[in-house]
Order: sequence, then structure tokens, then C-alpha cells
Amino acid sequence: MQLRRCGTDAVLVEVDSLDEVEAVRAAVAAAGSPDVVELVPAARTVLIVARPGGLPSIRRILAGASLVHHPGTDSTEVVIPVRYDGPDLDLVADTAGLTTAEVVELHTGATYRVAFCGFAPGFAYLTGLPEPLRQPRLPSPRTKVPAGSVAVAGEFTAAYPRATPGGWRLIGRTDAPLFDPCRPTPALLAPGHRVRFEALP
Repeated sequence: MQLRRCGTDAVLVEVDSLDEVEAVRAAVAAAGSPDVVELVPAARTVLIVARPGGLPSIRRILAGASLVHHPGTDSTEVVIPVRYDGPDLDLVADTAGLTTAEVVELHTGATYRVAFCGFAPGFAYLTGLPEPLRQPRLPSPRTKVPAGSVAVAGEFTAAYPRATPGGWRLIGRTDAPLFDPCRPTPALLAPGHRVRFEALP
């Protein structure tokens, strides 16, 4: 674990894996310190913003943090209904050597975890994708991916909260309200949440 000072009241924690990112995020969140203003995980880092004078408290929490995460401590689970009719469903099935029904079964049979959010408001990178569905991005990205599209790319799966360009393989779509700026918490998914996908007829 490497710590890098960011301005006067923040520290960037650098680690080696997504699992270690989640371990740091979960440890800091569980500490419930009033000195923590914001906690922002990414692929290999966690940015911790403290209130003025709060960095020593944050450093003490990090000194006692384990880099092993115990997922059983997470309590929030979100179920996202999906119509599996995406334009790349056949491609994903062919690449994996599966039928489309088996792709759906694999995708809905796993429990995912929000590793971090980014790219667009409400866009959550979910880990836990079954190995056969871990496939590369499209050779040429689409200029517009429809809002609600459910997709896979590399080790991640995600749902697009709004229409944006994107190169992920689209396997379905959801009407779940992934991002609503009028809600007290605009994003439906936050780091640490567990997520399951449920197939609609």
C-alpha cells in the first residue's frame, strides 16, 4: 500500500488489485470516522478526502487496515431486471462457445460487486463476471449506446445509465433507474453494493 498526499486534506492510496481497492474502501467506510469527507475507489487507487486536520486520523485507519476484503460484511443488494436481447448477445455466445440461453444463465447466476464508478454519472463497474463472459471490447466502439444497455467487457459487466459512446458488448437492456439527479442519492449503485441481474421474459 502506497500513500500519496493530494493537496492539504486528501490522500491517494495505491494498491495492486481490485480486491485490495475494495479492502481499503471497506475498512475506511467501516471505521465510520467523521474525518472522512469523501471516499473514491478506482481500479487501483482509493482517494480519501478528509476534513481539515483529519489526515492523521485517516492514516491511523489505514495503518490498521487489512488488504484482504471479507465480502460478507456488505449488506446492500440491488436486483436489476434485464431483457436479454442485446445486439451482441450472439457474438458473446459464439465467442464463449455457448448458447445465448447459457450466456443468460451465467450472467444472471452470478453475484456481482460494485468495484468503482466512473466514465459517466451512475456508471458502475461490476466485478464477479463468470470467466466465459470475459471478452474484449468491440474493435470499433459505437458512437451511441442506448441508455439502459447491459454490457460486458474484460472482467467487468455494467449497465449504461444514459446514452453515450461505448465499446462494450451489449447483451441486454434494463429500465432500472440507474441515475436520477432528483434523488437524495442520485446513483442507484455505489461501491461495495452487491448486484444481481434477473432475466425478464
